[in-house]
Amino acid sequence: MSNYVKISTIGSREFIVDELLTTEEIVDRIIKHLQQKLSQVLPEQPDIIVLPEFCDIPFNVFLSPAKTHEYCQVRGDRILRLFSDIAREHGCYIAYPTLRQQEDQSWRNSIALLDRSGDKVGEYAKNYLTLGEIEDYGVTCGTEAPIIDCDFGRIACAICFDLNFDRLRLQYVESKPDLILFSSLYHGGIMQPYWAYSCRSHFVGAIGGGQPSAVLSPVGEVLASSTNYFDFATTTVNLDCAVVHLDYNMERLRGLKSKYGSKVKIADPGYLGSVLISCETDECTIEDIIQEFNIERLDDYLDRATAWRAE
Repeated sequence: MSNYVKISTIGSREFIVDELLTTEEIVDRIIKHLQQKLSQVLPEQPDIIVLPEFCDIPFNVFLSPAKTHEYCQVRGDRILRLFSDIAREHGCYIAYPTLRQQEDQSWRNSIALLDRSGDKVGEYAKNYLTLGEIEDYGVTCGTEAPIIDCDFGRIACAICFDLNFDRLRLQYVESKPDLILFSSLYHGGIMQPYWAYSCRSHFVGAIGGGQPSAVLSPVGEVLASSTNYFDFATTTVNLDCAVVHLDYNMERLRGLKSKYGSKVKIADPGYLGSVLISCETDECTIEDIIQEFNIERLDDYLDRATAWRAE
């Protein structure tokens, strides 16, 4: 059964404020800035909006740890409440990444996920911090990699430097989220499609600094991207899908395409040896199709090859 999810990703160029403004005035300016950013994608009626790392901290404020801490303390939950109201009004999820001070006074670089009612349904704290975050900003590493349940599927998160660390990626390989949200000031290059493919997950990058923000498929294809003209992108993905290897599946794939035609989509990125099959009908699910045609998933094929090697 198709499971369509409309995703909006918003990037950012460096937002600068007049440093002669009071901190309260700076918060007011950033609120107007963020309202304008979200107004670009809200007419599309997305199911989820993903924002870049430190989305509500002006670039020139962030250059100073002392100013950043002061700003965040004055800001408090004002922007959280703003996003909560927008999520409730428009019936969408919002992934809101920023620097937050916890009840124990520690600082965390985290993503808070708000649901369609504006309630916080989960939070991910960056597991792998840069040395600058630790030494200059006093940020504390997160220790958990939660999977957050949404009404359309299961979400995992990563922030910036996290993308360099296999330990976190392998946790997600094991937990198999439907969607990975990546908020960052660093693009990650080849790591984005690598994470998407290795985790068999759709991947959403919301990247600051004027770099491309994009939605990738589980076989690493870019499905939609921001451009040099527009720092946002919206696309619809189908989470009722599976990654399968072509070995031993070619005839089976021809059979399912012959029977289901446009009700099944087969996306081949080329050179990979694996394809993404998606169920585009409500008559059945991707699992039904896999069982009907005895199609072997990529992970099952790799496990079978590993077992033969062990023997």
